[in-house]
Amino acid sequence: MLRRIVSVITLLSAAGLAQAGEAARIVFVAGQVQSAGAQLTLGNPVQEGDEITTGADGYIYLKTIDNGFLILRPNSKAKIIAYHVDAAKPANTRIKLELTSGVARAISGDGARQAKENFRFNTPVAAIGVRGTDFTVYTDHETSRVAVISGGVVVSGFSSACGPEGAGPCEGGNSRELFAREAGQLLQVRKGQAAPQVLPSSGASPDLTAPPRSDEPSGKAAGTNASGTAGNLAAKEIALDPQKTSELVNLAASLKPVDNGAPSTTVPLPSAPLPPPVVITAPKEIIWGRWQALADQPATINTTQVRADGAQLSAINSYFALLRARGSDYQSPTSGAVSFSMRDGAGVIVDASRGNLATPATLENGRLSVDFAKSSFATSFDLVHQAERIGMQATGQVTQDGRMFGEGQFANQNNMNVEGILSNENGGSAAYLFDRRIDANRNAYGGTYWTK
Repeated sequence: MLRRIVSVITLLSAAGLAQAGEAARIVFVAGQVQSAGAQLTLGNPVQEGDEITTGADGYIYLKTIDNGFLILRPNSKAKIIAYHVDAAKPANTRIKLELTSGVARAISGDGARQAKENFRFNTPVAAIGVRGTDFTVYTDHETSRVAVISGGVVVSGFSSACGPEGAGPCEGGNSRELFAREAGQLLQVRKGQAAPQVLPSSGASPDLTAPPRSDEPSGKAAGTNASGTAGNLAAKEIALDPQKTSELVNLAASLKPVDNGAPSTTVPLPSAPLPPPVVITAPKEIIWGRWQALADQPATINTTQVRADGAQLSAINSYFALLRARGSDYQSPTSGAVSFSMRDGAGVIVDASRGNLATPATLENGRLSVDFAKSSFATSFDLVHQAERIGMQATGQVTQDGRMFGEGQFANQNNMNVEGILSNENGGSAAYLFDRRIDANRNAYGGTYWTK
């Protein structure tokens, strides 16, 4: 009986492999781009199940069998899990893509647009569905960010209600939609976070992590119809320029959100001109501050300027950004524990019931302890806003390179999201950003800086 079961499983597996067909063709490739250890070349077919890896100089444009596109930029790894299109019976269409790391751009083809309910784009932490779409994704194993060029997406973090094994979009209380008309915004999902967070795209866009080549199709090439969904992008609209370029394309969009009737967690910038942002006189290795203006107070950090100086973005929320200065790598100890004292901190509370009014908050009674032997941290403080004192606390993990990731607002005894870094400056220091949904109308955002 056991042999018979094994034989049946083997036959079924073989049948599945036999059904795997061509998913796309390579219409452009530059630099190191491999699949199964072999360099890919122009015109090669790509099959269902193929995994593609790009090197530091690698770019690849795939035209899918339904006239869509999948574009991978440098240092990326993606897999075409399934790409079966049934034009006669769209209900039978199955499209599933997976980006393990790096930056990818997906432009919906005919099959994806006709059977949006059967399209899934996975990252290590999130599921992405489409509304007839052109979008870009950045991901590592901890964080994914999704920006929309045309159309819209629906995104959900993985949870018991939304697993990576699923097909089609995850839609429910934890899912969030984002449309191209919501200019200057993206969705971010962190590991263990079911509901995506809306963030400004400035300083965090996938296009800034891995810029597109100059010959990559523009968002306008895809076209949109009256409903905001992407039109078909023909292969001829890609200018196949063989000369690689490393010029950074300035794709920073306006930070003023578009009023589409939905609640927003960001505040429209005042129409009157503000004084130029100034960079905080920051410690040598850690750079943090409020990148967004607050009422009549200008921003305290210019992320474009500090990134141009080589600083690496570590975390960002709707008001604050945290960066690690160039050349300030960190290696976590493997033993011991350290307690830190809060040296600086700031917060903002946004109230949707009052027209997204944003008001400042202060931080008191801060505590942060890091247990290097357990690669963990615990932190707490009081967020003081007018006559209200809100207790904030979080626990999480510390990675070998000194990054801090909270377990999420709704995990264990946590009530806020935390993402930060450790450094060697001043004999040992730390900084993290936090955000929290306080109630149905209010959200809190902030940043902290700590020393031993």
